[in-house]
Amino acid sequence: MPKKSLTDAAVQRLKPPPKGQVDHFDMGYPGLALRISYGGGKSFVYFYRIGARLRRMTLGTYPAISLAEAREAWRDARQDVKAGRDPSQARQYGRGATDFKNVAAEWIVRDQAKNKSRRIVARLLDVNVLPFWGHRQIADIGRRDVLDVIDGIVDRGAVITARRVQAHLHRLFAWAVGRGIVAVNPLSNLPKPGSEAPRERALTDAELMAVWQGADELGWPFGPAFRLLILTGARRAEIGELRWSEIAKIDGRGEIKLSGDRTKNGRPHIIPLSTLAAGVVENLPRVGDSEFVFTVDGKKPISGWTRAKAKLDKLAAIEPWRTHDLRRTTATGLQKLKVPLTVTEAVLGHTTGSRAGIVGVYQVHNYADEKRSALEAWARHIETLLGQRASNVVSLTA
Repeated sequence: MPKKSLTDAAVQRLKPPPKGQVDHFDMGYPGLALRISYGGGKSFVYFYRIGARLRRMTLGTYPAISLAEAREAWRDARQDVKAGRDPSQARQYGRGATDFKNVAAEWIVRDQAKNKSRRIVARLLDVNVLPFWGHRQIADIGRRDVLDVIDGIVDRGAVITARRVQAHLHRLFAWAVGRGIVAVNPLSNLPKPGSEAPRERALTDAELMAVWQGADELGWPFGPAFRLLILTGARRAEIGELRWSEIAKIDGRGEIKLSGDRTKNGRPHIIPLSTLAAGVVENLPRVGDSEFVFTVDGKKPISGWTRAKAKLDKLAAIEPWRTHDLRRTTATGLQKLKVPLTVTEAVLGHTTGSRAGIVGVYQVHNYADEKRSALEAWARHIETLLGQRASNVVSLTA
Protein backbone atom coordinates (compact mmCIF):
# COMPACT_ATOMS: atom_id res chain seq x y z
CA MET A 1 0.00 0.00 0.00
CA PRO A 2 1.83 3.14 -1.22
CA LYS A 3 2.07 5.95 1.32
CA LYS A 4 3.02 9.52 0.51
CA SER A 5 1.98 13.08 1.20
CA LEU A 6 -0.61 13.67 -1.51
CA THR A 7 -0.82 16.91 -3.48
CA ASP A 8 -3.36 18.11 -6.04
CA ALA A 9 -0.80 17.51 -8.78
CA ALA A 10 -0.05 14.00 -7.52
CA VAL A 11 -3.74 13.07 -7.35
CA GLN A 12 -4.18 14.19 -10.94
CA ARG A 13 -0.98 12.51 -12.14
CA LEU A 14 -1.21 9.07 -10.47
CA LYS A 15 -1.86 6.30 -13.02
CA PRO A 16 -4.25 3.34 -12.68
CA PRO A 17 -2.85 -0.15 -12.03
CA PRO A 18 -2.87 -2.76 -14.84
CA LYS A 19 -5.58 -4.67 -12.95
CA GLY A 20 -7.56 -4.47 -9.75
CA GLN A 21 -7.16 -1.34 -7.66
CA VAL A 22 -4.52 0.38 -5.56
CA ASP A 23 -4.84 2.59 -2.48
CA HIS A 24 -2.43 5.53 -2.14
CA PHE A 25 -2.49 6.53 1.53
CA ASP A 26 -2.14 10.20 2.41
CA MET A 27 0.72 10.60 4.86
CA GLY A 28 -0.33 12.62 7.90
CA TYR A 29 -4.00 11.69 7.51
CA PRO A 30 -4.30 8.20 9.05
CA GLY A 31 -6.69 5.99 7.12
CA LEU A 32 -7.26 8.44 4.25
CA ALA A 33 -6.42 7.05 0.82
CA LEU A 34 -6.88 7.74 -2.86
CA ARG A 35 -8.24 4.55 -4.44
CA ILE A 36 -7.51 4.11 -8.16
CA SER A 37 -9.11 1.31 -10.15
CA TYR A 38 -7.64 -0.26 -13.29
CA GLY A 39 -10.30 1.52 -15.34
CA GLY A 40 -8.97 4.91 -14.24
CA GLY A 41 -11.65 5.79 -11.67
CA LYS A 42 -10.41 7.63 -8.58
CA SER A 43 -12.11 8.02 -5.23
CA PHE A 44 -11.14 9.06 -1.72
CA VAL A 45 -11.74 6.43 0.97
CA TYR A 46 -11.31 6.32 4.74
CA PHE A 47 -10.29 3.16 6.60
CA TYR A 48 -11.19 3.06 10.29
CA ARG A 49 -12.01 0.67 13.09
CA ILE A 50 -15.16 0.37 15.14
CA GLY A 51 -14.22 -2.01 17.92
CA ALA A 52 -11.99 -4.66 16.39
CA ARG A 53 -13.57 -4.50 12.94
CA LEU A 54 -11.86 -2.66 10.09
CA ARG A 55 -14.31 -0.66 7.96
CA ARG A 56 -14.05 1.44 4.82
CA MET A 57 -16.04 4.56 3.93
CA THR A 58 -16.07 6.26 0.50
CA LEU A 59 -15.78 10.01 0.93
CA GLY A 60 -16.34 10.90 -2.72
CA THR A 61 -15.08 10.45 -6.25
CA TYR A 62 -12.38 12.60 -7.82
CA PRO A 63 -12.57 15.25 -9.27
CA ALA A 64 -16.11 15.82 -7.90
CA ILE A 65 -14.43 16.04 -4.50
CA SER A 66 -11.01 17.71 -4.24
CA LEU A 67 -8.11 16.64 -2.04
CA ALA A 68 -8.82 19.51 0.37
CA GLU A 69 -12.50 18.54 0.59
CA ALA A 70 -11.58 14.89 1.13
CA ARG A 71 -9.29 15.85 3.99
CA GLU A 72 -12.07 17.94 5.54
CA ALA A 73 -14.48 14.98 5.23
CA TRP A 74 -11.78 12.77 6.77
CA ARG A 75 -11.54 15.12 9.77
CA ASP A 76 -15.30 14.96 10.33
CA ALA A 77 -15.42 11.18 9.97
CA ARG A 78 -12.46 10.75 12.30
CA GLN A 79 -14.25 12.83 14.95
CA ASP A 80 -17.18 10.43 14.72
CA VAL A 81 -14.85 7.47 15.21
CA LYS A 82 -13.27 9.13 18.25
CA ALA A 83 -16.76 9.68 19.67
CA GLY A 84 -17.58 6.00 19.15
CA ARG A 85 -19.88 6.49 16.17
CA ASP A 86 -19.68 4.76 12.82
CA PRO A 87 -19.27 7.64 10.30
CA SER A 88 -20.61 5.55 7.40
CA GLN A 89 -23.96 5.36 9.22
CA ALA A 90 -24.04 8.77 10.85
CA ARG A 91 -22.70 10.77 7.95
CA GLN A 92 -24.79 10.61 4.82
CA TYR A 93 -25.17 14.39 5.01
CA GLY A 94 -26.59 13.72 8.45
CA ARG A 95 -29.28 11.40 7.01
CA GLY A 96 -31.09 9.88 9.96
CA ALA A 97 -28.76 11.55 12.45
CA THR A 98 -30.27 13.74 15.15
CA ASP A 99 -27.21 15.40 16.64
CA PHE A 100 -26.91 19.10 15.83
CA LYS A 101 -23.75 18.81 13.73
CA ASN A 102 -25.22 16.30 11.30
CA VAL A 103 -28.63 17.93 11.15
CA ALA A 104 -26.88 21.24 10.35
CA ALA A 105 -24.86 19.47 7.62
CA GLU A 106 -28.04 18.07 6.08
CA TRP A 107 -29.69 21.50 6.28
CA ILE A 108 -26.79 23.07 4.40
CA VAL A 109 -27.11 20.45 1.66
CA ARG A 110 -30.89 20.41 1.36
CA ASP A 111 -32.07 23.90 2.28
CA GLN A 112 -29.06 26.04 1.38
CA ALA A 113 -28.06 24.32 -1.87
CA LYS A 114 -29.07 27.32 -4.00
CA ASN A 115 -27.71 29.90 -1.57
CA LYS A 116 -24.51 31.29 -3.09
CA SER A 117 -23.35 32.22 0.42
CA ARG A 118 -23.84 28.71 1.80
CA ARG A 119 -20.13 28.31 2.53
CA ILE A 120 -20.21 31.51 4.56
CA VAL A 121 -23.29 30.23 6.41
CA ALA A 122 -21.57 26.92 7.12
CA ARG A 123 -18.47 28.76 8.32
CA LEU A 124 -20.52 30.94 10.70
CA LEU A 125 -22.02 27.84 12.28
CA ASP A 126 -18.67 26.03 12.38
CA VAL A 127 -17.01 28.88 14.27
CA ASN A 128 -19.81 30.15 16.49
CA VAL A 129 -22.15 27.22 17.18
CA LEU A 130 -20.60 23.79 16.60
CA PRO A 131 -18.01 24.15 19.39
CA PHE A 132 -20.94 24.29 21.84
CA TRP A 133 -23.59 22.08 20.26
CA GLY A 134 -21.69 19.89 17.81
CA HIS A 135 -22.56 16.47 19.22
CA ARG A 136 -25.61 17.44 21.26
CA GLN A 137 -28.98 16.08 20.27
CA ILE A 138 -30.75 18.89 18.44
CA ALA A 139 -34.02 18.13 20.24
CA ASP A 140 -32.29 18.86 23.58
CA ILE A 141 -31.30 22.40 22.53
CA GLY A 142 -33.65 24.94 24.07
CA ARG A 143 -34.15 28.68 24.15
CA ARG A 144 -31.71 29.13 27.03
CA ASP A 145 -29.01 27.32 25.03
CA VAL A 146 -29.67 29.60 22.07
CA LEU A 147 -29.42 32.72 24.21
CA ASP A 148 -26.16 31.51 25.74
CA VAL A 149 -24.61 31.19 22.27
CA ILE A 150 -25.99 34.46 20.91
CA ASP A 151 -25.13 36.42 24.06
CA GLY A 152 -21.61 35.01 23.95
CA ILE A 153 -21.13 36.36 20.43
CA VAL A 154 -22.52 39.76 21.48
CA ASP A 155 -20.27 39.85 24.55
CA ARG A 156 -17.19 39.61 22.37
CA GLY A 157 -18.37 42.68 20.45
CA ALA A 158 -19.66 40.95 17.31
CA VAL A 159 -23.27 42.13 17.29
CA ILE A 160 -23.72 41.85 13.53
CA THR A 161 -22.35 38.30 13.57
CA ALA A 162 -24.73 37.47 16.42
CA ARG A 163 -27.71 38.71 14.40
CA ARG A 164 -26.71 36.69 11.37
CA VAL A 165 -26.05 33.52 13.34
CA GLN A 166 -29.46 33.90 14.97
CA ALA A 167 -31.15 34.33 11.60
CA HIS A 168 -29.46 31.20 10.20
CA LEU A 169 -30.32 29.17 13.31
CA HIS A 170 -33.94 30.29 13.09
CA ARG A 171 -34.16 29.00 9.53
CA LEU A 172 -32.32 25.79 10.40
CA PHE A 173 -34.68 24.97 13.27
CA ALA A 174 -37.73 25.92 11.21
CA TRP A 175 -36.53 23.47 8.56
CA ALA A 176 -35.94 20.82 11.23
CA VAL A 177 -39.51 21.30 12.51
CA GLY A 178 -40.81 20.79 8.98
CA ARG A 179 -38.77 17.60 8.67
CA GLY A 180 -40.08 16.24 11.96
CA ILE A 181 -36.62 16.29 13.54
CA VAL A 182 -37.68 18.63 16.37
CA ALA A 183 -41.11 19.59 17.68
CA VAL A 184 -40.57 23.31 18.24
CA ASN A 185 -38.27 26.08 17.06
CA PRO A 186 -36.52 27.55 20.13
CA LEU A 187 -35.83 30.77 18.19
CA SER A 188 -39.47 31.58 17.44
CA ASN A 189 -40.25 35.22 18.33
CA LEU A 190 -36.75 35.67 19.78
CA PRO A 191 -35.76 39.36 19.40
CA LYS A 192 -32.50 39.96 17.59
CA PRO A 193 -29.70 41.56 19.61
CA GLY A 194 -28.71 45.16 18.91
CA SER A 195 -29.19 46.61 15.48
CA GLU A 196 -27.43 46.31 12.14
CA ALA A 197 -27.07 49.75 10.68
CA PRO A 198 -26.63 49.69 6.91
CA ARG A 199 -23.31 50.96 5.60
CA GLU A 200 -23.47 54.39 4.05
CA ARG A 201 -19.86 54.82 2.93
CA ALA A 202 -19.56 56.31 -0.53
CA LEU A 203 -16.22 57.64 -1.70
CA THR A 204 -15.87 61.33 -2.46
CA ASP A 205 -14.62 62.38 -5.89
CA ALA A 206 -11.16 62.97 -4.44
CA GLU A 207 -11.13 59.55 -2.80
CA LEU A 208 -12.39 57.92 -5.97
CA MET A 209 -9.52 59.41 -7.93
CA ALA A 210 -7.05 58.27 -5.29
CA VAL A 211 -8.35 54.71 -5.65
CA TRP A 212 -8.28 54.98 -9.46
CA GLN A 213 -4.66 56.15 -9.38
CA GLY A 214 -3.79 53.50 -6.79
CA ALA A 215 -5.32 50.84 -9.02
CA ASP A 216 -2.99 51.93 -11.83
CA GLU A 217 0.00 51.50 -9.52
CA LEU A 218 -1.39 48.20 -8.21
CA GLY A 219 -1.23 46.78 -11.72
CA TRP A 220 -2.37 43.45 -13.11
CA PRO A 221 -4.63 41.70 -12.32
CA PHE A 222 -6.36 43.55 -9.49
CA GLY A 223 -5.76 47.10 -10.73
CA PRO A 224 -7.96 46.87 -13.83
CA ALA A 225 -10.45 44.74 -11.88
CA PHE A 226 -10.92 47.54 -9.34
CA ARG A 227 -11.32 50.04 -12.18
CA LEU A 228 -14.06 47.95 -13.77
CA LEU A 229 -15.83 47.77 -10.40
CA ILE A 230 -15.83 51.58 -10.36
CA LEU A 231 -17.03 51.90 -13.95
CA THR A 232 -19.76 49.24 -13.85
CA GLY A 233 -21.12 49.19 -10.30
CA ALA A 234 -20.87 45.39 -10.49
CA ARG A 235 -20.33 43.07 -7.55
CA ARG A 236 -16.81 41.86 -6.82
CA ALA A 237 -17.50 38.26 -7.86
CA GLU A 238 -19.17 39.40 -11.08
CA ILE A 239 -15.94 41.08 -12.17
CA GLY A 240 -13.42 38.87 -10.39
CA GLU A 241 -14.87 35.71 -11.97
CA LEU A 242 -15.56 37.35 -15.34
CA ARG A 243 -15.21 35.06 -18.37
CA TRP A 244 -14.22 36.10 -21.87
CA SER A 245 -17.38 34.43 -23.14
CA GLU A 246 -19.43 36.87 -21.05
CA ILE A 247 -18.04 39.90 -22.90
CA ALA A 248 -19.87 40.66 -26.12
CA LYS A 249 -20.28 43.38 -28.68
CA ILE A 250 -23.79 44.24 -29.77
CA ASP A 251 -24.05 46.76 -32.63
CA GLY A 252 -20.43 47.65 -32.05
CA ARG A 253 -20.98 48.41 -28.36
CA GLY A 254 -19.50 46.28 -25.60
CA GLU A 255 -21.41 44.68 -22.76
CA ILE A 256 -21.07 42.05 -20.08
CA LYS A 257 -23.75 39.35 -20.17
CA LEU A 258 -24.13 37.45 -16.90
CA SER A 259 -26.30 34.37 -16.63
CA GLY A 260 -28.53 33.79 -13.63
CA ASP A 261 -26.02 31.49 -11.93
CA ARG A 262 -23.54 34.38 -11.84
CA THR A 263 -25.79 36.92 -10.13
CA LYS A 264 -26.90 37.25 -6.54
CA ASN A 265 -30.62 37.27 -7.37
CA GLY A 266 -30.37 34.40 -9.84
CA ARG A 267 -31.52 36.50 -12.80
CA PRO A 268 -29.56 37.23 -15.98
CA HIS A 269 -27.98 40.67 -15.95
CA ILE A 270 -26.47 42.76 -18.74
CA ILE A 271 -23.92 45.46 -17.90
CA PRO A 272 -23.23 47.90 -20.75
CA LEU A 273 -19.58 48.88 -21.10
CA SER A 274 -18.99 52.59 -21.42
CA THR A 275 -16.28 53.76 -23.80
CA LEU A 276 -13.90 54.10 -20.85
CA ALA A 277 -14.77 50.64 -19.50
CA ALA A 278 -14.42 49.10 -22.95
CA GLY A 279 -10.96 50.65 -23.16
CA VAL A 280 -10.00 48.96 -19.89
CA VAL A 281 -11.22 45.60 -21.20
CA GLU A 282 -9.49 45.95 -24.57
CA ASN A 283 -6.14 46.53 -22.86
CA LEU A 284 -6.38 43.43 -20.68
CA PRO A 285 -3.87 40.66 -21.39
CA ARG A 286 -5.18 37.20 -22.19
CA VAL A 287 -3.57 34.45 -20.12
CA GLY A 288 -3.11 31.48 -22.44
CA ASP A 289 -6.41 29.96 -23.44
CA SER A 290 -8.01 30.59 -20.04
CA GLU A 291 -11.75 31.20 -19.95
CA PHE A 292 -11.24 33.71 -17.13
CA VAL A 293 -10.48 37.37 -17.79
CA PHE A 294 -8.77 37.96 -14.46
CA THR A 295 -6.51 35.00 -13.71
CA VAL A 296 -2.92 34.37 -12.76
CA ASP A 297 -2.52 30.67 -13.48
CA GLY A 298 -5.04 30.43 -16.31
CA LYS A 299 -7.01 27.76 -14.44
CA LYS A 300 -9.10 29.71 -11.97
CA PRO A 301 -10.20 33.30 -11.35
CA ILE A 302 -8.19 35.60 -9.14
CA SER A 303 -8.31 35.21 -5.38
CA GLY A 304 -6.58 37.21 -2.67
CA TRP A 305 -8.80 40.29 -2.83
CA THR A 306 -8.05 41.06 0.82
CA ARG A 307 -4.31 41.28 0.21
CA ALA A 308 -4.82 43.32 -2.97
CA LYS A 309 -7.17 45.69 -1.14
CA ALA A 310 -4.57 46.15 1.63
CA LYS A 311 -1.98 47.17 -0.98
CA LEU A 312 -4.46 49.50 -2.64
CA ASP A 313 -5.21 51.09 0.74
CA LYS A 314 -1.56 52.01 1.11
CA LEU A 315 -1.44 53.45 -2.38
CA ALA A 316 -4.70 55.41 -2.13
CA ALA A 317 -4.22 56.54 1.49
CA ILE A 318 -7.87 57.44 2.18
CA GLU A 319 -10.23 56.83 5.08
CA PRO A 320 -11.14 53.16 5.67
CA TRP A 321 -13.44 51.70 3.01
CA ARG A 322 -14.59 48.34 1.68
CA THR A 323 -14.55 47.00 -1.85
CA HIS A 324 -18.36 46.89 -1.85
CA ASP A 325 -18.34 50.65 -1.18
CA LEU A 326 -17.31 51.13 -4.81
CA ARG A 327 -20.69 49.75 -5.85
CA ARG A 328 -22.41 52.20 -3.51
CA THR A 329 -20.20 55.00 -4.82
CA THR A 330 -21.26 54.26 -8.40
CA ALA A 331 -24.93 54.19 -7.39
CA THR A 332 -24.54 57.46 -5.48
CA GLY A 333 -22.72 59.03 -8.42
CA LEU A 334 -25.51 58.06 -10.80
CA GLN A 335 -28.08 59.63 -8.50
CA LYS A 336 -26.03 62.84 -8.35
CA LEU A 337 -26.04 62.82 -12.16
CA LYS A 338 -29.86 62.81 -12.00
CA VAL A 339 -30.19 59.26 -13.29
CA PRO A 340 -33.69 57.96 -12.40
CA LEU A 341 -33.74 55.53 -9.48
CA THR A 342 -35.27 52.78 -11.62
CA VAL A 343 -32.36 53.03 -14.05
CA THR A 344 -29.79 53.04 -11.25
CA GLU A 345 -31.34 49.89 -9.83
CA ALA A 346 -31.33 48.32 -13.29
CA VAL A 347 -27.61 49.13 -13.63
CA LEU A 348 -26.96 47.43 -10.28
CA GLY A 349 -29.16 44.45 -11.12
CA HIS A 350 -31.42 45.07 -8.13
CA THR A 351 -34.84 43.45 -7.92
CA THR A 352 -35.83 45.23 -4.72
CA GLY A 353 -36.71 48.87 -4.12
CA SER A 354 -38.67 50.40 -6.97
CA ARG A 355 -38.58 47.10 -8.91
CA ALA A 356 -39.94 44.87 -6.14
CA GLY A 357 -43.33 43.26 -5.67
CA ILE A 358 -46.01 43.63 -8.31
CA VAL A 359 -43.83 46.04 -10.30
CA GLY A 360 -41.14 43.40 -10.62
CA VAL A 361 -43.67 40.93 -11.97
CA TYR A 362 -45.23 43.11 -14.64
CA GLN A 363 -42.42 45.56 -15.45
CA VAL A 364 -40.29 43.67 -17.98
CA HIS A 365 -38.56 46.62 -19.66
CA ASN A 366 -34.80 45.93 -19.50
CA TYR A 367 -33.65 49.58 -19.57
CA ALA A 368 -30.80 48.61 -21.92
CA ASP A 369 -30.46 52.05 -23.55
CA GLU A 370 -31.01 53.89 -20.29
CA LYS A 371 -28.36 51.79 -18.51
CA ARG A 372 -25.83 52.49 -21.27
CA SER A 373 -26.52 56.22 -21.16
CA ALA A 374 -26.21 56.23 -17.37
CA LEU A 375 -22.86 54.43 -17.36
CA GLU A 376 -21.55 56.63 -20.17
CA ALA A 377 -22.47 59.67 -18.09
CA TRP A 378 -20.69 58.13 -15.10
CA ALA A 379 -17.60 57.46 -17.22
CA ARG A 380 -17.59 61.06 -18.49
CA HIS A 381 -17.76 62.23 -14.88
CA ILE A 382 -14.70 60.12 -14.04
CA GLU A 383 -12.88 61.42 -17.12
CA THR A 384 -13.67 64.98 -16.00
CA LEU A 385 -12.18 64.20 -12.59
CA LEU A 386 -9.13 62.71 -14.28
CA GLY A 387 -8.73 65.85 -16.36
CA GLN A 388 -9.00 68.06 -13.31
CA ARG A 389 -6.41 65.99 -11.52
CA ALA A 390 -4.09 66.07 -14.53
CA SER A 391 -4.38 69.87 -14.66
CA ASN A 392 -3.08 69.90 -11.10
CA VAL A 393 0.18 68.35 -12.36
CA VAL A 394 -0.74 64.85 -11.33
CA SER A 395 0.10 62.26 -13.98
CA LEU A 396 -2.60 59.71 -14.53
CA THR A 397 -3.06 56.85 -16.93
CA ALA A 398 -6.78 56.71 -17.66
